[in-house]
Amino acid sequence: MAFKPANNIQDLQYFGEFGGVNPSISDASTYTFLSAKTMFDTFEGNADGCYLYSRHSSPSNLYLGEALAAMEGTETANVTASGMGAITPVLLQLCGAGDHIVSSRTIYGGTYAFLKNFAPRFNVETSFVDITKLDSVEAAITKNTKVLYCESVSNPLLEVANIKELAKLAKKHNLKLVVDNTFSPLSISPAILGADVVIHSLTKFINGSSDTVGGVVCGTQEFINNLRNVNNGACMLLGATMDSLRAASVLKNLRTLHIRMQQHSENALYLAEKFEADGLKTVYPGLKSHPSHELFKSMMNEKYGFGGMLTIDVGALEKANELMELMQNRNLGYLAVSLGFYKTLFSAPGSSTSSEIPEDEQKEMGLSDGLIRFSIGLDADIERTYKQMHQCMKTLDII
Repeated sequence: MAFKPANNIQDLQYFGEFGGVNPSISDASTYTFLSAKTMFDTFEGNADGCYLYSRHSSPSNLYLGEALAAMEGTETANVTASGMGAITPVLLQLCGAGDHIVSSRTIYGGTYAFLKNFAPRFNVETSFVDITKLDSVEAAITKNTKVLYCESVSNPLLEVANIKELAKLAKKHNLKLVVDNTFSPLSISPAILGADVVIHSLTKFINGSSDTVGGVVCGTQEFINNLRNVNNGACMLLGATMDSLRAASVLKNLRTLHIRMQQHSENALYLAEKFEADGLKTVYPGLKSHPSHELFKSMMNEKYGFGGMLTIDVGALEKANELMELMQNRNLGYLAVSLGFYKTLFSAPGSSTSSEIPEDEQKEMGLSDGLIRFSIGLDADIERTYKQMHQCMKTLDII
């Protein structure tokens, strides 16, 4: 039977303390006990339903974590204060000194910087590979490799990972497959396809209102317990804890994610087809010209489409900047990083979200100066939006 992630979210029912239709927010940093023994048991992790301190866990954070685990089809989840606050503890939990990671070469700039510049301080090395070439991925695996890391749909080049085949490789070599699914919530369910750990930056599509940062790690009960362990758990000890008020806010926004993703995808596909017809170099997984179009289709959950992210290449950074400034001036979106907002956001990744990647490596992976990354918004009249964008491009002799 087909996996239906939105049903899993919808079926989770939480009542507030006074019968509210939203769960009550636990606005406390610390919790009281009627007996000292219960406090001790809670600290040791042996008292279900009791809370000790909000860095460990809080009701609001657990509600959100349960909903996200249901969405991804994992046993449980742990929410964090940011996407990077989810990614870095996972990698540090799974790797120690002398260990090795095989990672996709096209990943979020912050993740790249952590793997390339920060992790080597702890003697954790990373090989960056073209994730779409399974033979290259396998060739990079050594006896010290512990983790295979990728994004379902990569930032910013929109390369698509073959999660089923990568999961087979991971099992063959006894590795953990960790997948960042930020660009494709609901559309792709990595854990159902064989991933061991699924990460999201909640900041983006899942929250959807560009008013908070957050992250989540979805995985087995055993792995999440390890992350939360008071003595050696990376999430616990690194302290990137989500605030309860923010967790409650994200949970409310999660309820509309299925409607928003359908609209983001519908709008992005419309613009991608129009841009490509205009002769622009357009990359979008929903286009037949995308090298992984059929792969994405084979992994995709029904209804949610190919996501809200697309890129065009206008040849030069100066031209890209002119176009983005003109589109912002005409109220077609914002010149801003991040994604998943109701309004379209655009940026030149080479000088923003992927600027941590050295220029020579950007060129090698095909990240050109003139690349513009679009996070397509929820425009009600996408035809009108296209006509206005088209006019901006004509004004600047791009088309």
